[in-house]
Amino acid sequence: MPGSPSGSYRSLTGSSEVYRSTTVSGANAAAATGLLDGVKKAFSFVSGAAKEERLLQRNTTGAMGPIVISSRTDSANTNTNRKMPSSGVAEEAALLGTMPSDSMDDIELKNIQLQFPSARSLSRDDSTAQEEIVETDRGNIVVAVQGSRNKPAILTYHDLGLNYISSFQAFFNYIDMRALLENFCVYHVNAPGQEEGAQTLPEDYVYPTMDELANQLSYVLTHFGIKQFIGFGVGAGSNILCRFALSHPNQVSALCLINCVSTPSGWIEWGYQKLNARYLRSKGMTQGVLDYLMWHHFGRHNEERNHDLVQVYKNYFERNVNTTNLALFIDSYIKRSDLNIHREMDPVKKKAATLIMPILNITGAFSPQMDDTVTFNGRLDPTNSSWMKISDCGMVLEEQPAKVSEAFRLFLQGEGYVAPLSPTKMALFRKASLEELLKSKFSTGGQWTANVIRITENPISAVVC
Repeated sequence: MPGSPSGSYRSLTGSSEVYRSTTVSGANAAAATGLLDGVKKAFSFVSGAAKEERLLQRNTTGAMGPIVISSRTDSANTNTNRKMPSSGVAEEAALLGTMPSDSMDDIELKNIQLQFPSARSLSRDDSTAQEEIVETDRGNIVVAVQGSRNKPAILTYHDLGLNYISSFQAFFNYIDMRALLENFCVYHVNAPGQEEGAQTLPEDYVYPTMDELANQLSYVLTHFGIKQFIGFGVGAGSNILCRFALSHPNQVSALCLINCVSTPSGWIEWGYQKLNARYLRSKGMTQGVLDYLMWHHFGRHNEERNHDLVQVYKNYFERNVNTTNLALFIDSYIKRSDLNIHREMDPVKKKAATLIMPILNITGAFSPQMDDTVTFNGRLDPTNSSWMKISDCGMVLEEQPAKVSEAFRLFLQGEGYVAPLSPTKMALFRKASLEELLKSKFSTGGQWTANVIRITENPISAVVC
């Protein structure tokens, strides 16, 4: 501060008198130290009126003489009962409004109507898929055809405990997949006795081995006149497609395999599955068998991730699965042999050592078969195969359909099977699909009926890989 001619300090004064005198007239060496203390204590009045009052009482009785501290609102008022300006009150109220309060008032919600989504169904409700019976050397199998048959073929094969409806219906009706499949025809192959509403197989029926199940695909190709196809398999179905691709490499253009196992069953898997097959024959779907099937498909922590989806599949396994036929399928799967493939870097021996067609190898982060897919990837040719792990899921087709459909679309584009779909085309297709869905709703008087509701996509939100 500027000094006065007499050596004392004076305050900076202006039209608004923002700053006022807080010092003692007459300076000396002893008072200088006390003066600084007084200034520090004076400016601490902003922390509260009570503290400022104690500061005034302490300084006014000191040896230095009276110290005058003026209020900001009134220079003559030294009373501690100061009033905050209206702007300060508003600021304080706004600040307190953003802070949590210890005492919360009870809030009563009125006129709240709960809306529940339509129940997820695994029953046949897709009229675009036409089922046909194909005769083979080991009995008849059911094949469902989806799309125009004069277009390139995609052939699917399901996993244990499932069929084409419970394994692929929701995924291939997903909006992005429907846009892609405008250029393909999908042939869904069911293992013997695994189709929906299947009759129990005769007691003297010998279930085909994994190699014989793969050989049945030749009859499917002959029945529909298919020369080449793109394979899409899950679990046991992916193992069957690999066996067919090894014996008929010229008839398989590419493979998309999910949770594929290329090695024989270990002792732990063999023991569990053997007990499951025994219980399925004698007692039906027991709790132990149900828990193993849920772990086989969803992996760890399934209840924590997708409780509703897990309940849907639990109800499906308990009510819609022919337990005797499933036991036969499980027996065949645990007796599988090794694929006998390995990675060969010698270009001369490469064709006979492993699969020669492009392969997309997909697994989920919580899938029990994740390590098996890593082993399978190590036995493939790195120049024509890709391994992909999708986070936060075990059953990738149900939990992450958007990620799988995008990966499958890019895989086909990279191999030259489809032209790239621009975001504009995808947006137009989604809009057309939504308009078609709304039109079907209003055509029934605004009521959703069982004949109209279709599974078009999985509602589970996508998670970045």
